[in-house]
Amino acid sequence: MKTSKKVWLIVGIAVFAIVLALLFSTYSRQAGEREQLENNLFVAQALLPKLTAQKGDLKNQLAQAQSLLDRSRAKFPQSVESIEYGEDLFEIADDCDVEITKLTASMPKEAGGATYSVSSFVVGVNGDVSDILDFVDALRAGVDFQLPWSAEVTAVKINYAGEGDSATINLDIYAYKGE
Repeated sequence: MKTSKKVWLIVGIAVFAIVLALLFSTYSRQAGEREQLENNLFVAQALLPKLTAQKGDLKNQLAQAQSLLDRSRAKFPQSVESIEYGEDLFEIADDCDVEITKLTASMPKEAGGATYSVSSFVVGVNGDVSDILDFVDALRAGVDFQLPWSAEVTAVKINYAGEGDSATINLDIYAYKGE
């Protein structure tokens, strides 16, 4: 069987039509994708100045927040060491039957070329005068200190009220800072 030229012509036209349809379909799809990409690019270009401005604003906010954090840190001079000192102070107060009503600490300062640090404390206590004096003596002697530190009592102000006497004690704590 021999196929005629007309059949070959029809088959050729059909193949050509199929290839043309595939090319048109591919082109249409790519044209749609290109249009979508152009729209996305347009939106991105429109957002870029706004996002750049936001980035600058956020950098300014970060700088302000960092400055505020630094100022806030300066307002809270108590260090971990002062918390540990506080634990000893509360134990000594408990042993002497006085109640600590106020405990403030200053920022530790290096002294003696990083050999030890000095922290100033103000301790408010309530109790009997004899118990308050025992507390001051215990601080001065430093017998019950669990950490390697010693205290120098710099001032004592006792308020006599009969029952429930109170005192304000200023002291410097010297702590060894080993290597």
